[in-house]
Amino acid sequence: MPECDELAYLPAVEALRGFAACEFSPVDVLDALVARAERVEPAINAFTATFFDEARAAARRAADAYAGGTARPMEGLCVSVKDEMPVEGQPHTEGSLLFDRRIASSTAPLVRRILDAGGIVHARTATPEFSMATVTWSLLHGVTRNPWNPRITCGGSSGGAAASLAAGTSTLATGSDLAGSIRVPAAFCGVVGFKPPWGRVGDEWPWNREPYTASGPLARTVDDAALLLNVMSGATPTDMFSLPDGDDLPVPVPDARGLRVALSTDLGYFSPDPEVIASVETAAAVLEDAGVSVEPVDLGWTDTALLTALVHYAVLSGEVVRETVGEADPDQLTPYIRDFIDTPRISVRDWMSTWRYGDEMYADLQRTVFDAGFDALICPSMATADIRADRGHPETDPSATASIDECMTYPFNILGRLPVANVPVALSGRTGAPLGMQVVARVNDDLTAMRVAASHQQRAEPLPRPTISV
Repeated sequence: MPECDELAYLPAVEALRGFAACEFSPVDVLDALVARAERVEPAINAFTATFFDEARAAARRAADAYAGGTARPMEGLCVSVKDEMPVEGQPHTEGSLLFDRRIASSTAPLVRRILDAGGIVHARTATPEFSMATVTWSLLHGVTRNPWNPRITCGGSSGGAAASLAAGTSTLATGSDLAGSIRVPAAFCGVVGFKPPWGRVGDEWPWNREPYTASGPLARTVDDAALLLNVMSGATPTDMFSLPDGDDLPVPVPDARGLRVALSTDLGYFSPDPEVIASVETAAAVLEDAGVSVEPVDLGWTDTALLTALVHYAVLSGEVVRETVGEADPDQLTPYIRDFIDTPRISVRDWMSTWRYGDEMYADLQRTVFDAGFDALICPSMATADIRADRGHPETDPSATASIDECMTYPFNILGRLPVANVPVALSGRTGAPLGMQVVARVNDDLTAMRVAASHQQRAEPLPRPTISV
């Protein structure tokens, strides 16, 4: 049987093979994850709640299922669930003091799919308050830190999910993505994150009606992300915007040999750090070694995209948060939430004008990339790897404010039907934190995005595991 830390970092697809072959059991892997958590959680703070005793009982039942030949597709795999998503009987705080004692009375559809497939929820992962920041800290749960460098953010809003994977305390994790909330933390923590097209994973009110948002998987490998996406996806009876059932992604994910990929290091208007540009250019060379043709393109997008996104968030997310907060004492809210709800209301006319620019962005992308014969676009996930873990915290960094300016992710929330994968490509020479690359494919073409990401991961030198100082 592998060593304890090896089991904690074992890919999900390899764990399933080991379970089926009786080389080790789901209890062995859970014990390894728990041992890691006991060692590193004081330094990382990825979890808001743990259910190790309940998980161990479930792991024993999973072992019995393998012995009896009744194992389901995810039998015995430990999945941490973002605290945004309710799981009946578990705390559901959403990172807010307002919900410190709230216990969920229902289970989110995607979590129900995971449980029905044999997955085990062993922990809940930290988010910023109401998942509305690109760093992960809250007045309720404190600061979640990057396993590679505790000074640096783990990203947000699915920051606890990505940090847990990087720290070896979860096998798989769930996330959600409104402006990059899967891909930003995946990039900062050196893991794989996938934003599916809007509707691929059924959701609940109000986020099922938000075309910028999508729930999706985080994992350490592309194959593991595909495995979890297959389980999470499908038509959801309570969500009329969910897409119909389709073919599962193949696992292992095939490579992208023979495909043509467009490269943009700035999306037309960002100013990434030089090391970010270099990392994606190096990743492009890796893809070419794997038989993928890569050519630079100029999208011609402008910073009107940022205004488009901010107006949209003010209209839809702003109203959701205002309704949730109600007449709460402002001292109970994080500064980034107070700033968000204080944003002036936007007229319908101004909102509609930003939708027009979203269509222009899509036309530019279609003409420059897909109509030109490319199968996908690659670009950085973040413009920098140097963002403080506590950015904007009222006690330690009060002068800073929450921002999506450095996030090269939100343009693909504006274009919400496009699937986007983040794959780790390098470590920052400045901060030691990972750098990520996005792979963007055509509307609803999840497989192509996964294939390009898989080709890079198969050919590139893997990142080392982080050294976590406790």
